[in-house]
Amino acid sequence: MSKFIDILEWDRYIYNSMKQQNLLFTFFLLVVSTVSLSQQVPAVEENISYLVTFGKDGDKSWGDDDFSQTFFFVVPKYQVKPIYIRIYDPETSGENDEKKSDYNTKTKFTVYGGKTCFTAKDVRSSEPKGNYKSGNILYTKTFGSNEIYDEEWYTFGPFNPSEGELVPEYGGYIFKIIAEGISGDDGNLYKYFLSTSPTENKPVEGGNAFTFEYTFRLPDNINNVAHLYPFVEENVVSVKISNFDFDNDGEINIVSMAKNSERTKVSGDNIWATSEHKIVEKEKKTTLDIQFIKSKKGQIKNNNVSLYVVNQYGGLLPIYTIPIGGTPGSNYKIQFDQKKKTTTY
Repeated sequence: MSKFIDILEWDRYIYNSMKQQNLLFTFFLLVVSTVSLSQQVPAVEENISYLVTFGKDGDKSWGDDDFSQTFFFVVPKYQVKPIYIRIYDPETSGENDEKKSDYNTKTKFTVYGGKTCFTAKDVRSSEPKGNYKSGNILYTKTFGSNEIYDEEWYTFGPFNPSEGELVPEYGGYIFKIIAEGISGDDGNLYKYFLSTSPTENKPVEGGNAFTFEYTFRLPDNINNVAHLYPFVEENVVSVKISNFDFDNDGEINIVSMAKNSERTKVSGDNIWATSEHKIVEKEKKTTLDIQFIKSKKGQIKNNNVSLYVVNQYGGLLPIYTIPIGGTPGSNYKIQFDQKKKTTTY
């Protein structure tokens, strides 16, 4: 009898060991994939074609509500080698861009670092107002319709990681980049990459990117679902999700650690739509997956949309390009413990 028990124990030990190895292997794959893809904006996981910024004379009904877009790159404290911010297709005249009449648009890209580049009050806003251009200007360049930059990468940098603003609760140094349509009425479609190389897209290990308002191009393919990943902090009990100019092009669905599916209001042409959603305990310190599911009729092409999310106090939630803790539909959950804030912003 004791030998039979020993055999059972041995089998249980082997099973648990294999299970542990499988979990470790899954975690390893997650880390590798996150490192390799987390620096591209939009990220592969988001299934979004491009970021979009129109010239200041653009028509808001084409999807850009304010002709300015701010993104933040997080560089880990342990990163000591220089980093670069690369822009794909920064000009406005090529295959990917959206023409209004004749191409006449100029887009100004500016990288900021130093104290207050992130923690200034006006930075955490859905509108480009007040002191949102806070911090030290590290690099700036304006692109027009010069075809030499069409579907090419342009590199800003090098930047010493310590040139960003150290924000411990976000895990490292933060750099801000603002894309601003300073003239014209066309749509500039572009991408970013946070790199360790000036000539190649080599990710910064442990880096990430986020924004507080996302303006982007939806995929035309009706079978492709676009994803946005706002992070829900511990003190959040409800959120309001606002989207602009979705053109009633299907459904917007919310998936979380606690909910399989919850619909949010969708916007029509050139209008905002807002809906409120309760946050349960299981959703705190996790990521929501906001899914844009296109209508099967597929009648709307080149659809540009803006979106932001606020908590019960009106504070904006960061929308990460790589979901913190994995997507809600995954079988894993990595804890992301944010320290209590010591600064007011």
